[in-house]
Amino acid sequence: MSIRHSLLALLQDQPRYGYELRVEFEERTGAAWPLNIGQVYTTLERLERDGLVSKDGDDGGGHVVYSITDAGLAEVGAWFEGAVDRGSPPRNEIAIKLALAVTLPGVDASAVIQAQRDVSVRALQEHTQARKAVPANQRSADTALLLVLDSLIFQAEAEVRWLDLCEARMVQAQAKAGEANPA
Repeated sequence: MSIRHSLLALLQDQPRYGYELRVEFEERTGAAWPLNIGQVYTTLERLERDGLVSKDGDDGGGHVVYSITDAGLAEVGAWFEGAVDRGSPPRNEIAIKLALAVTLPGVDASAVIQAQRDVSVRALQEHTQARKAVPANQRSADTALLLVLDSLIFQAEAEVRWLDLCEARMVQAQAKAGEANPA
């Protein structure tokens, strides 16, 4: 996730200080990916170093207000115009855990799959309930929340389907092992 570009996008709306950016980001994304305030300020320092934002003084309450520069506008415009690179997938802890579980002796991979399925189904149910709770008279903030919730629902559905496939592959592998080593 590009915090850098997200903060630039929010700053093109209006100048803000770090905490405001954090709150605005979480409101617009349904708080699905909470930001650490330290990460926000570190990112703002880098954006300033790179000439993409500038300090506009403070708000009178001691908060440093940042605004986007022309270079920052160009950067965020290019971000919105381009697609997200899917070339190098992020590490998937569940896939790593299962790959190790099926290759190490003494690990009950079926139990690992079932435990994860329980968590994934629960997440799917929670996201679906949250989706149903969004009012029908949508504002733009509701549309943003719906997009995030739909993404989370599809991810959880895909994860449950993938866990089903993992279980089926394990059954196949056990059947093949039984054929190769008849008692």
